[in-house]
Amino acid sequence: MNVGTEVQGAVCGPARHAAIRFVQGKRLQEMDRQQGRALHRMAAEPHHSRDETPMSSYIDIPAGDGTQSFRGYLALPASGRGPGIVLCQEIFGINDYVREVADLYAEEGYVVLAPDLFWRMEPNVELGYSPEDWQRAFGFFQKFDVDAGVADVTASVKALRAHPACTGKVGALGFCLGGKLAYLAAAHSGVDAAVGYYGVGIEGALDLVPKIGCPIALHFAELDQFCPPQARTQVLEAFAGKPGAQMYVYPGVDHAFARTGGDHFDKPSALMAHQRSMALFKEAIGPVYDLSALWDKHCEYEFATRDVVATMATMVSEPYVNHIPTMTGGVGARELSRFYKHHFIPTTPPDTRLTPISRTVGATQIVDEMLFCFTHTVEVDWMLPGIAPTGKSVEIPLVAIVKFRGDKLYHEHIYWDQASVLVQIGLLDPAGLPVAGAETARKLVDETLPSNGLMPRWAKSDALTIADPALPLG
Repeated sequence: MNVGTEVQGAVCGPARHAAIRFVQGKRLQEMDRQQGRALHRMAAEPHHSRDETPMSSYIDIPAGDGTQSFRGYLALPASGRGPGIVLCQEIFGINDYVREVADLYAEEGYVVLAPDLFWRMEPNVELGYSPEDWQRAFGFFQKFDVDAGVADVTASVKALRAHPACTGKVGALGFCLGGKLAYLAAAHSGVDAAVGYYGVGIEGALDLVPKIGCPIALHFAELDQFCPPQARTQVLEAFAGKPGAQMYVYPGVDHAFARTGGDHFDKPSALMAHQRSMALFKEAIGPVYDLSALWDKHCEYEFATRDVVATMATMVSEPYVNHIPTMTGGVGARELSRFYKHHFIPTTPPDTRLTPISRTVGATQIVDEMLFCFTHTVEVDWMLPGIAPTGKSVEIPLVAIVKFRGDKLYHEHIYWDQASVLVQIGLLDPAGLPVAGAETARKLVDETLPSNGLMPRWAKSDALTIADPALPLG
């Protein structure tokens, strides 16, 4: 199959007409959205400029013909070495968003190379998302030689494997146009894993599916006009039952749902897709970290040595912590350091005990289930803000969901039953309410303790079986 013919057909078909309508709509709406887009960017992941940093640079990549070279953005992990990822661009060139993604995956522990895949038409293309830039981007897309692009991806894989920072295995990751190129790289470029987001035109190259021998994940947006339902169904059916293939469809979201700051950015879907992508890459190419040991060390600094500096050193440069019931914690190193120094470590009661119940370790996160016990002898800013010490004992189940980037903590989501805490310190009368005190902690440890004591209707079903009609409501 001629790869280029397939994409050209897609550009001349429904995807091209959708693209034209999309650009026309953009022109009419752009002025009203400028402020909203800026706010989106401020609220999303940190913005990265095009300037090089101590852990990033531009390098020259030898083209496959041996006579030319093209540029690529290289981002290194903090360790300086790791598995490689070739990042295949959208249709906007190597812009801020592409560098942001490269830096994100570098923080995850990868050596990331984002090659300039438009260099044959125009080197150093870097577009934004104004109507004019959209028009230029689709112009590049229509003229893009996919066969040459695949050759450049292959050359980038070769260059990355030869780079001293790369430990050997290399994956491919791509978005939009790059989503299809990541798919093609799985068939043509010898990568060890591939992940594609909302790839355009994959349905036109499905005869390559049998040639793909590496793990692959493809993420689709349900509302994507560039990969409509019929095209998506063809891809899903082609991969059905194929070992190592993971296909995901994200309901209610549109093309580019993972692009931070974009009009279609959907954070929950982007987070889930990233988690799935990381799980595939970790299993296929590494790197592997002992997340359990890293979390234990973090907790040691928090609760045993109570060392703020050491605690922060276990985290990424811009972490966050959210205690869900009270919304306490902090976002960013400055605010979180302040929180730990003045409102967490010194206000956690000295007799605090953490009793592990279970731990689930995933590719990039830990779910820790524990008993959290203490005597309310100090004002606990983060759990009971503004409440004077009562001297009461508290025992609660607590769940921590801890996300890592590379070998550093990125965030903590901490959950507990605040009603149970208030019952135990005497601020909430449980009479007539479906809440309980320390009983919830005791039943976590001993499942044989009575269940359903808060359900008045429980006694009414005593003599019934599942074959009987359901109890009437009310």
